[in-house]
Amino acid sequence: MFDADMIFRIPALLMALTIHEYAHARAAVNLGDPTPRLHGRLTLNPVAHLDPLGLIMLWLFKFGWAKPVPINPSNFRNWRKGTIIVSLAGPLSNIGLAFLTAFIFALVEKLGFKLNYPMEMTASLIIGYNILFAVFNLLPIPPLDGSKVLAGFLPVKYGDYFERFEQYGPFLLIALVYLGLVSKFVQPIMSSISQLIIMIINVVL
Repeated sequence: MFDADMIFRIPALLMALTIHEYAHARAAVNLGDPTPRLHGRLTLNPVAHLDPLGLIMLWLFKFGWAKPVPINPSNFRNWRKGTIIVSLAGPLSNIGLAFLTAFIFALVEKLGFKLNYPMEMTASLIIGYNILFAVFNLLPIPPLDGSKVLAGFLPVKYGDYFERFEQYGPFLLIALVYLGLVSKFVQPIMSSISQLIIMIINVVL
């Protein structure tokens, strides 16, 4: 776990985590819910978003989560639609940051500038961790964003049942990660997204 590249891994992790949670908070506030702002979550300070268990999981297994941004769906004009939008904001922001990072470094190389090892490693880790955050958090298992998106589309009676299952979600998630089942599902999707980003950049540049 402790290696020469840790100096690059730590900031890459914090960037992915922070942009993800900030996007949740910003989306909620923009939709009329002041709760994230009142809880100090409308910030790009990573300390405000850290969850100890999620960080340990991320460190040990490369799958983890941050402290959930508190929201009050009753403040949304449409609570179902609002909850889905807020839940998707985090993963989409990670994809956006991954694409932006890849584009900037591809443009730098195209302009003839040679990248050194720290720059290449930093770019690679920022891209990788952001894609990982996006895909992993869209899994439909509580407390991940995908579970909230799924609950938002379910009929009310099933949505309520699904929410009651939330307390067991983290234990199921840890078990699935430990057994390697999550990795088998997530890795192919990550590879596909990476290839799509490269394809788009090649077309643009």
